[in-house]
Amino acid sequence: MTDMMLTTLSALSDPTRLRIVELLKERPRTVNEIAEALDIRQPQTSKHLKVLNEAGIVGMEILGNRRRYHLSPLPFRLLEAWASGFKDVAGGRLDRLDDYLKEIKRERGMEDEGDAIEHTNGRRGPDS
Repeated sequence: MTDMMLTTLSALSDPTRLRIVELLKERPRTVNEIAEALDIRQPQTSKHLKVLNEAGIVGMEILGNRRRYHLSPLPFRLLEAWASGFKDVAGGRLDRLDDYLKEIKRERGMEDEGDAIEHTNGRRGPDS
């Protein structure tokens, strides 16, 4: 795990900052828009945005006397790449669960609906 990922995860561990990121996922917003949407004061919002900005999670553009914040894609790409390494862990467990459920159905003489469709060449029965 890289330092950037640790910084990203640390910054996102705060519930308010996570809510800010969720808001910014929809569209860029100003500090006041974020504060109003989350029902928190502007100084608190600015402090959270500073942490997110320093972590590289958000970027900012200055529009006159206002600052508009947006999400930066790199930290999320790194998180996605890191999390994809766990697909085998989760997928393997789900595959084993699926196999177990099929085994139970076979033992009980039940056929999986998907299997039934395959056995009838895609037809479900006389009413379909």
